[in-house]
Amino acid sequence: MQQDLTGKHIVLGLSGGIACYKSAELCRLLVKAGATVQVVMTEAAAQFITPVTMQALSGRPVYTSQWDAREVNNMPHINLSREADAIVLAPASADFIARLVQGRSDELLSLMCLARPIDRVPLLIAPAMNREMWSHPATQRNLRQVDADGARVLGVGNGWQACGETGDGRMLEPEQLFEEIVAQFQPKVLAGQHVVVTAGPTFEALDPIRGITNHSSGKMGFSIARAARDAGAEVTLIAGPVHLPTPRGVRRVDVKSAQDMLGATLQAVQTAAIFVATAAVADWRPATHSEHKIKKDGSGKPPVLHFVENEDILLTVAQGARAKGGDLFCVGFAAESENLVEHAKAKRERKGIPLLVGNIGPLTFGQDHNSLLLVDAKGVRELPRAPKLTLARELVAEIAARVPEYVRSAKKQ
Repeated sequence: MQQDLTGKHIVLGLSGGIACYKSAELCRLLVKAGATVQVVMTEAAAQFITPVTMQALSGRPVYTSQWDAREVNNMPHINLSREADAIVLAPASADFIARLVQGRSDELLSLMCLARPIDRVPLLIAPAMNREMWSHPATQRNLRQVDADGARVLGVGNGWQACGETGDGRMLEPEQLFEEIVAQFQPKVLAGQHVVVTAGPTFEALDPIRGITNHSSGKMGFSIARAARDAGAEVTLIAGPVHLPTPRGVRRVDVKSAQDMLGATLQAVQTAAIFVATAAVADWRPATHSEHKIKKDGSGKPPVLHFVENEDILLTVAQGARAKGGDLFCVGFAAESENLVEHAKAKRERKGIPLLVGNIGPLTFGQDHNSLLLVDAKGVRELPRAPKLTLARELVAEIAARVPEYVRSAKKQ
């Protein structure tokens, strides 16, 4: 995380609302990720959290007035907006959103937003308000207008509100806002593409209690789904039984068995341009499933289990795409305990896919870091050990660079 925003200058604007307490944590996350954070607060925001608090967290003096004497030209609205790589309004109250629509400029924060270079400095809006205020036609009309004017509305959360009511209108959590800000700066190399990702293990039931599975945590697949979404893609994530939060903006389909995953995948890839198979799918499943728990019979002998082979999801998808004359770009993953390069090359050729990614080392399940081996028709290249999200971004860039040539080749055949 620490390197995600290195060198970026973020202006964090706070308008009045109890959600200002979340802005303190957001500021901390941004600074920790390497960003320079300049806080600008309205007079109403200072009623909920002090400028002293935000100064301590940002490490920079907070601006609250358009008449700030620190600016030699007396134009903080110009200077602050020109220095910014992005302006983030969190929280953005109903009143402040209305001010943006009207082009109001009688205090520093709205004046700065009006003065920002629209073509260069993105404006990200994190609304925060009571559920009735959020659903009011005037608010929804204002949100559509600020979106049409070039701002990016990040949406709201649902839950308990400080007024005691429950519903939509809560400001997104700091971690969610941080994720959106990081996404803003990612190259949109997959814009307009539909990407399908499988992730995690499968679970093949023996009886209602027990089953066969593996140690896959799903972290690599979830990281790829997030990286693809950040790169501008529409992403469908087909997840086995894992305990991971869904990346924002990603459509998630939960499955359990290999057969479940196959069915969901075949449906999803019908409209996809890219398929990334990171899931650790069971090769076999029990031939029969006991209706009740398999119990000891007192003989001291284990039960005899019979298995049948699961259909290979990646091979099935790749063969189906070729049979239809399509240009679906398929990426496979391989986790081996020995001879990774040899096994990865053989697996890529056997499945007839353009790119195979090898997990270097057998002990990557559940870890936050990894190193990858890229195997294609031209040879082998290593992506050195790094956080899985970093590797996912590198892999997405590699895929995006390969897709155009692959599509041209597919059309010639």
